[in-house]
Amino acid sequence: QVQLVESGGGFVQPGGSLRLSCVASGSGNSIDAMGWYRQAPGKQREFVAAISRAGTTNYADSVKGRFTISRNNANNTAYLQMNNLKPEDTDVYYCAAGMLISAPSGWGQGTQVSVSS
Repeated sequence: QVQLVESGGGFVQPGGSLRLSCVASGSGNSIDAMGWYRQAPGKQREFVAAISRAGTTNYADSVKGRFTISRNNANNTAYLQMNNLKPEDTDVYYCAAGMLISAPSGWGQGTQVSVSS
């Protein structure tokens, strides 16, 4: 069982930046991919970004060029640097981890990101 604890998030104006962090604990050997999904009320959770243990990254088209995911394998922590934030980025962001990011074995508690003028 993987436990994930998120931090970061908050409120910013359009064009601003935020950084999310996610620390994984528990079955560390079962984790290859770490990443984030986001979800708005009444909508399905959607993929945002992911990074493998080897450092291979993948991004949703809507965040390419604005968001950067990174990872520190020594302390099982992933980071999502979000720049040039837009109002449509407003969502609850969930950290995810597992052997495949498409089928996570654990989820974070979620953190709110709000972008508004």
